[in-house]
Amino acid sequence: MRSWLLLFALLLTGSLQAAVPPQLLLDVVRFRNDDIAVKGAVVELYATVPGQSLTYKRRAPKVFQAAASVTLEIIREDGSAAYQETITLKPPVLSDTSVSLKNPVSFQKRVLLPDGKYTLRGQVRDQYRAGQNNVVEQPLLIESGSKGLALSDIVLLARPASKSAEASNFVRGGFNLTRAPGGLYGRGADRAFFYGELYNVKPEQTVQLRYRLRLAGAAKDALTTNATVKGALGQSTPVVGELDMSKLPGGDFTLTIEGRDAKNKVLFTKNALLHRNVADYAPAGVVAPR
Repeated sequence: MRSWLLLFALLLTGSLQAAVPPQLLLDVVRFRNDDIAVKGAVVELYATVPGQSLTYKRRAPKVFQAAASVTLEIIREDGSAAYQETITLKPPVLSDTSVSLKNPVSFQKRVLLPDGKYTLRGQVRDQYRAGQNNVVEQPLLIESGSKGLALSDIVLLARPASKSAEASNFVRGGFNLTRAPGGLYGRGADRAFFYGELYNVKPEQTVQLRYRLRLAGAAKDALTTNATVKGALGQSTPVVGELDMSKLPGGDFTLTIEGRDAKNKVLFTKNALLHRNVADYAPAGVVAPR
């Protein structure tokens, strides 16, 4: 929890820049394989480096640049690499390094993985500060879903999902998705937007959804709302929604999406963690053009 809070502090303030190594935030979302005959999942990796944790080097008068080298790996149980890539991320150039908000920079990758247990490992190195690096690891389980109704992982968004005909890593299910790194919503971001995919829904089948938001440690939901979706023909069914957090306090919340039948029986449940900070503005994210 302490490292989690430190990372949010780095996203929002510049006071800790010299005291810590470069930071790396990994967001992982699993979607069903488009070829349903193949067991496995499409894994979307979203790596974010907060600009506050990087060293800015003077490149020209009033021109300061930072850069981070990020290595991403997905390791199988036997120790072999299912995926490995190293990229260089550069946040926008600054004319004044004393500014309080330094934008994070992100990179997104889609990887097709078969069922199994993996370890996701990310390493970030500050290119302008020798000996400064950081390694982050987390388990990754790929398990083909059941034949019943199922929801993908939830993607937390900084902006509403917008329809797009473009084919890119940032478009999913016909929607352009602008992610909220680490599920962070800063001052002024009063709405939490999200996207998911519902599987095994019959065409025109109606599914009742319930969105719930609960503060960590609370016994009751802080916010609850209902929605309805209809099954799409020959494809997964997008679940696109938003919640108004303007009257909620700051803190750590759990977003829960439930599917219910006509008798109000819970058919599936999926959770995602988000953090609301009502005191500080969150800097706008920059995505590496890859």
